[in-house]
Amino acid sequence: MQSSLKGKVVLVTGGGRGLGHAIAAMFAGQGAVGVVADLPSSTRLAPPHGMLALDCDVSSEPSVAACVAATLEQFGQIDVVIANAGLVPGWRTTENLDFDEWDRVMAVNARGVAITLSKTAKALSATKGSVVVMASINSFAAHGRQMLYTASKHAVLGIVRAAARDLGPQGVRVNALAPGPIATEALLERIQHRASTGGTQADAALQELARGNAMRRLATAAEVAQAALFLASDLASGITGVLLPVDAGLQ
Repeated sequence: MQSSLKGKVVLVTGGGRGLGHAIAAMFAGQGAVGVVADLPSSTRLAPPHGMLALDCDVSSEPSVAACVAATLEQFGQIDVVIANAGLVPGWRTTENLDFDEWDRVMAVNARGVAITLSKTAKALSATKGSVVVMASINSFAAHGRQMLYTASKHAVLGIVRAAARDLGPQGVRVNALAPGPIATEALLERIQHRASTGGTQADAALQELARGNAMRRLATAAEVAQAALFLASDLASGITGVLLPVDAGLQ
């Protein structure tokens, strides 16, 4: 992996924290350079060594185009795109759907991935690069009170499969990851919020999630990053259009 990623230029959307930052750090540790792009935020972590932090709203074509242009100006090429930016809405039953929320989440989770692919396609074609999109187990499964998130991640899988067909002849591979529950700050915040409103206490909730898979533990952010590294590297040179679960055997 080190030999195939060393010196490669990577663009990570949603790279300011969580899984995006873990992936950026993993790539930097293997010698990659590039950009972590995210919305301005007080919680955004410092970029890993060799990475530049840029502001980017993936739901905006001009914002993504400017981010791509800045990456090319700084590094001269783009070898890998990690389309990670996404939103996880609160749980709602079908009769309580909020369609303003629906539009906001779809704009980031589905439209944002499509914009990111569209605006980086030319640069990736020049390097015969690769894309790793952050999908979800909700790309192939559904859970109650998660219609919006499930719909957005089902859409992501369709985008990945279509882009793999479109960009394959140009030497560009497009794959996706499907993490199960990962104990990121975002997940912990949601669990703690539910606990504070009368739901299951945080420790018990995490244990319940872990009991639902084959390994009886949650997969980690580092394990998701390792899977991203594999799909982006030459070790996966014959793989495109796939959805790889990283869920400790949830299926």
